[in-house]
Amino acid sequence: MKFGVCYYPEHWPESRWLIDVQLMREAGIDIVRIGEFAWSKMEPQYDVYDWEWLDRAIDVLGRAGLQVVLGTPTATPPVWLSRAHPDILRVDADELQRDHGTRRHYCPNSTTYRAYSRRIVRAMAERYGTHPHVIGWQIDNEFGGGKTARCYCPNCVTAFSAWLAARYKSIETLNEAWGAVFWSQSYAGFDEIRPPHAGVNYKNPSQVLDFYRFSAESYVAYQQEQIDILRDLAPNHFITHNFMGLYRDLDQHALAKALDFATWDAYPTGFPERWRNFLYAPDADFSRNDPVYAYDVGEPVMINMAHALTRGLKQQPFWIMEQQCGHINWAGLNPQARRGTVRLWTWQSVAAGADVIVFFRWRSTLFAHEQYHSGLLRHDGSTDVGYADLLAMQAERRLFDVVTSEPHSAEIALLFDWDDLWALELQPHRTGFDLMRHLFVYYRALERMGVPVDLVSYRNDLSRYKMLIAPTLHVADALKIAAVTDAVEQGATLLLGVRSGFKTPSNLVTDQPLPGALSDLAGVMIVTWESLPPGVEWAVTSPIAGLSGAASYWMERIRPKNDTEILATYLDLPKPDNAALTCRSLGAGSVLYLGWYPTHEQATSLLQALMQEKGIRPIAELPEGVHASRRGQQLILLNFTDSHHTVKVGKDQIVIAPRDVRVISAPV
Repeated sequence: MKFGVCYYPEHWPESRWLIDVQLMREAGIDIVRIGEFAWSKMEPQYDVYDWEWLDRAIDVLGRAGLQVVLGTPTATPPVWLSRAHPDILRVDADELQRDHGTRRHYCPNSTTYRAYSRRIVRAMAERYGTHPHVIGWQIDNEFGGGKTARCYCPNCVTAFSAWLAARYKSIETLNEAWGAVFWSQSYAGFDEIRPPHAGVNYKNPSQVLDFYRFSAESYVAYQQEQIDILRDLAPNHFITHNFMGLYRDLDQHALAKALDFATWDAYPTGFPERWRNFLYAPDADFSRNDPVYAYDVGEPVMINMAHALTRGLKQQPFWIMEQQCGHINWAGLNPQARRGTVRLWTWQSVAAGADVIVFFRWRSTLFAHEQYHSGLLRHDGSTDVGYADLLAMQAERRLFDVVTSEPHSAEIALLFDWDDLWALELQPHRTGFDLMRHLFVYYRALERMGVPVDLVSYRNDLSRYKMLIAPTLHVADALKIAAVTDAVEQGATLLLGVRSGFKTPSNLVTDQPLPGALSDLAGVMIVTWESLPPGVEWAVTSPIAGLSGAASYWMERIRPKNDTEILATYLDLPKPDNAALTCRSLGAGSVLYLGWYPTHEQATSLLQALMQEKGIRPIAELPEGVHASRRGQQLILLNFTDSHHTVKVGKDQIVIAPRDVRVISAPV
């Protein structure tokens, strides 16, 4: 287990560096990330490099025993590049070109910018690729942040046309795949197609989904150019990127594939404010954090879901590349963390599968955009609350080592795919219907029950799971179907939910009876479906305890095929089309289809029944506000409230103090 910090030596006099390094060592810092925003300092003029300051900074850090992670500085092109080559600047959907003065204002499809990016990365790698104090590289910084995932500039017009030509081969195939005959949208050539910018009021959802895919693949290709250089010139260093948790606009699975491991930037008091709108119901009260939790800890279930997504990118341990260590500057509300909160967040990350925690940032900056963002040190250089927590955690380093030496494992996986997310985002057909919100219903239920769960792609290894949950497998392509079918035949239980199988890979509605290509797998046919207005419900009955009640929000009437069992029905609808939940045996496993959007309580009841059947047990009985994770034989209990709580673990009663952590050796 290692601790790190994000440091900006270029922001401070060199006379301060030795003082900072001494304080870092006293706080138990092992790793320092530097350089990711310093292009103009490294290359103040075209082809005029200044490495001496960076050489000295790395030397000061290394001589103190600190390991260095270098960030490639391509998130912040220098002004001389922006002015000499304005074609590198990205264009928003409203066709407004971004200008210099912020970050990520570049177009990933600009051949000019790609060439300059390769130059600076190659120059850095030639100088530091074998440096004894450098251990790895972070590519760029937070791809897509600040609403920069999609560019509509002339570079992207050309690149999008070429991407479509490579994908569809002929314009006739594209017209058919997009249903372009509708509203006379048919094209005679790929060069006639433009990105779907704001000037088009009703956009073809097939075209938009392809543009989202193209934009995501553009960043994958852009990242790969840097990876190739670093693999060649820094072969013994790791390569990673810092993702943003539940970020929606880029395919993180695709970006993570070529990396050695994934990292993400965890801001527990900030991200819930951004994520609540697509995780909770549209009419939820967001006037403050969940009142169960202490006001300065955020909403841990959301952060744990982001941990699960990042862990699932590679199905292996991950890093936190930026861990909040005080208040932040960019949310609507920015509470300061009290003593003990940074320790709580650190243990939360470790419990979820992180094995390195890098704190952001070392010292609060005196200038520019992040003046109100806390560091481990205050603006005046005195130590802040996060530094005090780091000192306190030194006594736990051996325990951290024990915990991080063991794997995080789960027997249940939530299946997530960006095509499904984007297709539903484009055509929700019911206010608030969102794939992440649907996933969150199940994730939150499992989290509250104390059941570990992974959040993975259909392209991940699914053989390790006893249960798979695909709340809305919306875009049904052959790879997804083959993956879940194989897992079921090997013994997994698959739970499918509403709107599954509705779309083809090109985002057209299937011409088969719903659930389309999943119909044979599930052993059902959907007779009717509808989004329900508030207050409209259909009564449901089921022998499964707790599952009866009402179906609301979205419901589908199911007609089972001959070998499919009915596990719930709609009371006021006639047979044989009143099935609400079905189950079909297949190989050594089974496939369930749930015909309505469940409440938290209904999802909990259904999951409890399925878990009992599969022999999956919660790891502890948890009071509200307490969360649990397991790594190997280590059980980590985290109390996010301002009250003492007692947790039952087997026959033992474990008392946890407010905003505190207990680690229990509890063999499975």
